Amino acid sequence: MKDFSATANPVRIGSKVIIVVLLIAIFLFIAWLNPFSTVPTGMRGVVTQFGAIVRIEPEGLVLLPPWQHLSVFNIRAEEANIENAEGSTSDTQPVHVSMTVRYSISTDRVAEVFEKYSRDGNLSSYVQTATQEIFKAVASRYTAPDLISLRAQVSADISSALQKKIELYGANVINIDMRNFSFSDTYMAAINQKVTQEQLRLVAENQLKTVEAEQKQKVAIAEAEASAARAKADGESYANLKIATAQADALKIQNAALSQNKDVLELRRIEVEKIKAERWDGKLPQNIYAGAPIPYFDVGKPGSK
Repeated sequence: MKDFSATANPVRIGSKVIIVVLLIAIFLFIAWLNPFSTVPTGMRGVVTQFGAIVRIEPEGLVLLPPWQHLSVFNIRAEEANIENAEGSTSDTQPVHVSMTVRYSISTDRVAEVFEKYSRDGNLSSYVQTATQEIFKAVASRYTAPDLISLRAQVSADISSALQKKIELYGANVINIDMRNFSFSDTYMAAINQKVTQEQLRLVAENQLKTVEAEQKQKVAIAEAEASAARAKADGESYANLKIATAQADALKIQNAALSQNKDVLELRRIEVEKIKAERWDGKLPQNIYAGAPIPYFDVGKPGSK
């Protein structure tokens, strides 16, 4: 009997080798084609086929056949710097301004922007040109002093007009920063002089207000002191009037009592003369003047001492 195992084994081994080689070749071919791509965060993937836009891919992993190409498109905020944009105010003052405009591409217009304006979402040149034109139009509506004092309103007007302008390019304004206004040297010197005069005027007004306040305070103090003096004088006058009235009333009462009883008055006089006689030392005065009182002698009864 013939043994086929010796001939079968090489065939089987050769088939396995061929399969392994084919698998390796397929893997290398797929790796060479590289159909896997990634769209980073804040981006969109524009897929083109033979130059035509096929679709827009969101962030994440993208599987592409070899005949398609992926372009990464930025939809995050971008900046456009405008240096020394020129304009003229309504009072014919030339003015320059530097600004920074932040904008972004509308996500629903990525394909349009990619096809017409930018392959990566950078529209700085369009935004710069539009901003310079709009600044000229807005500045012409304001006087030079208003352009400075109404800076927030000026920025809002520029932002509103710029939004309408760059919508044509599929972009949106996020915000505008105006860094500085500059006028001619002559006008800036006039502004500085005006500011200085205004500051001096305010200082003078404050000093005048201080003097007026001090004068009012002095008048108030003088009026308060005068009121207190009048109150004190009125009080003393009232007190003196009350005392005088009381004394007069007391005299009236005494006079009334004395007029009603003259004997009482005479009795008091006798009592006084008696006290004087009791205190007399027996010596007569050497000189007796007319109307002088004569000492009282108590003769008593005969035989008394």
